[in-house]
Amino acid sequence: MWRALYRTVWALVGASIAAFALAACGAGAPLPPAQADAAAREREQQAFVDALKPRRAGRPVVAVLALNEGTEMTDLLLPHAVLQRADVADVRIVAPKSGRVNLYPALQVEGAQDFASFDRANPSGADYVIVPAMIVEDDAAVAAWLKQQAARGARVIGVCSGALVVGHAGLLDGRRFAGHWFDRKTLLKRHPGATYVPHQRYVMDRGVATTTGITASVPTMLALVEAIDGPQKAKAMAAELGVTSWTPEHDSAPFGLNMKRGGSYLLNKTAFWRGERRQVDVQNGTDDIALALAADAWTRTGHVSVDAASAAAPGPVTLRSGLVLVTQPAREGSMRLPLSSSLKPVQQLDRTLCEIAARHGEARREWVMQEMEYPGPGVAACAG
Repeated sequence: MWRALYRTVWALVGASIAAFALAACGAGAPLPPAQADAAAREREQQAFVDALKPRRAGRPVVAVLALNEGTEMTDLLLPHAVLQRADVADVRIVAPKSGRVNLYPALQVEGAQDFASFDRANPSGADYVIVPAMIVEDDAAVAAWLKQQAARGARVIGVCSGALVVGHAGLLDGRRFAGHWFDRKTLLKRHPGATYVPHQRYVMDRGVATTTGITASVPTMLALVEAIDGPQKAKAMAAELGVTSWTPEHDSAPFGLNMKRGGSYLLNKTAFWRGERRQVDVQNGTDDIALALAADAWTRTGHVSVDAASAAAPGPVTLRSGLVLVTQPAREGSMRLPLSSSLKPVQQLDRTLCEIAARHGEARREWVMQEMEYPGPGVAACAG
């Protein structure tokens, strides 16, 4: 008993230190105000789309880079699913080893192609490489392969904290970048010649694009769809996802840590007695995007862990994009993570944020929105 209490006390001390460190890290110099200039946003969007237009004849090849041991769930699932659904490119998940990829904060998928087999099949390299956040940002094999692909002409898109991985491959030096708000100081310190660009969800500089937080992968992938197959295809995909715009418009000012949010982080990490284990029911054809956004949001409350359950388990479940999800049998009486087939994916995220606020309070909802760098549906939407 005393040993368990000792570990708990030190965990609380560690969480306290982390809370104050995070708050200090998030302070930084104040950002300039966002400019409400529709014409400038339109020019920036068009420049981004133009920079992503295919350079080679034929159907583009897109590699979604992954680390087998841990890759951010939404950063991987959403780009893969959007591009597969749009049917504008050949899309592959590529990792150091073939087979399974463990995702965080939840779920696992099968079907990654290893670097060597991808290179044999595509000796000229990928046209685009999408780089999610990874649990180890400086994996040597990942950095070497990414650098090689960029040298062969691939356009690189670092999603959220994937910018850290891009940086370790030497591809941020001297470039303008976006990135998740939490990584800004780290990236500037590591890459003194680089320039942070606030108030833009995506930024392209000489073949290397970066985005803000997790949810910026939606507008970024729509811009890539537009670059490959035109604005009408992008508009159709946007309607299917439940969004009206994929401009780079983004107000960075609300995102960052202060002492109040640091305190919220501390309470979240020390509330070890309130953990919930939930299952999300999946079947063949389950929407990858809605699943990823909802599971990501619930897990980031700090109170919930999520497993995928299927009546077919231990057999495979194939998601709508064709990706195989690892599942387990449903547990009797287990709490369920609600998904609605009547909601579009981004609407599902909005509904999830409202459900989080109802169960865990407005502060939890705000914290999740901070981590996902998402302005959210607003209080009025939760009342609907």
